[in-house]
Amino acid sequence: MNSNHGAEFRRIIAELTASHLPGKGKPLRLALLALLSGGHILIEDIPGLGKTTLALALAKALGLSFGRVQCTSDLLPSDITGLTIFDRHDNSFRFVKGPAFNNILLVDEINRAMPKTQSALLEAMEEHRITADGVTYDLPEPFLVIATQNPAEQVGTYPLPESQMDRFLIRTGMGYPDAEIEKKIIRYGSIHDDIRQIGTLVEQSTITAAIKNVTTAVYLSEKLADYIYRIVSATRNERDIITGISTRGAINIAQAAKANAFMEGRDHVLPEDIKEVVVAVGAHRLLLRSGTDAIDKESLLNGLLSTIPIPLS
Repeated sequence: MNSNHGAEFRRIIAELTASHLPGKGKPLRLALLALLSGGHILIEDIPGLGKTTLALALAKALGLSFGRVQCTSDLLPSDITGLTIFDRHDNSFRFVKGPAFNNILLVDEINRAMPKTQSALLEAMEEHRITADGVTYDLPEPFLVIATQNPAEQVGTYPLPESQMDRFLIRTGMGYPDAEIEKKIIRYGSIHDDIRQIGTLVEQSTITAAIKNVTTAVYLSEKLADYIYRIVSATRNERDIITGISTRGAINIAQAAKANAFMEGRDHVLPEDIKEVVVAVGAHRLLLRSGTDAIDKESLLNGLLSTIPIPLS
């Protein structure tokens, strides 16, 4: 495995945070981890904190095709996947591809779409393909869904079902920028025009090779697989949790830990890689008992993590 690939992705984070996305290093890194792991990311926060800007900047820096869907209550599944139309000129039916047929798909305010429309993403996210009128179409590779979600208490939102949440490898927030950074944003205004000028920072062949390396060339030891199992098992036995982290969630923790190791230029996973990703990968999969709304899932998972011994190398 060529560790220079990891260095190239670290450089993308450094350059974007220095010039266009100051203070957004964490969500940017998590989005790259999702891409390298073959998964998807859900960014949950209030409007106006740069979620869309981050997605567009990442697509530009990676040199990947970009599609965007702005979710509303009347959005149809075909508005995402595409639809079959009758072409009078050719006297035949043809499929018109929707925005899902891009390397990076931004699904903005996903919880404003009706559940039926949300579910249209399931096959695309899980299988990287779309079936319409009995015909299956492969999506481009790599394929990353960056979905944004408003807090559930906002008007006109439909909470994502557990099955949909489980399809997102990572969930994170954006957070308010630091005071000095926010003052600069207020002073100089939107940077959307600057984002469009971002050049490609990495070749697509490098991205493809990196995804393959994460899957095949980064080693996860039996001890660390056991460590992940003990973490997910602890969530299943915690009294405040109805549903703990699933087997898919455990696999996703392993995938993200491998991607984190790759980003650091290593061909093997360390316990630190698992601890780095476990909350972002696992917290949103927890279903808490009624009456525990005040409990923060991330804090709860961090508390459980602190009770589990770290395996010795």
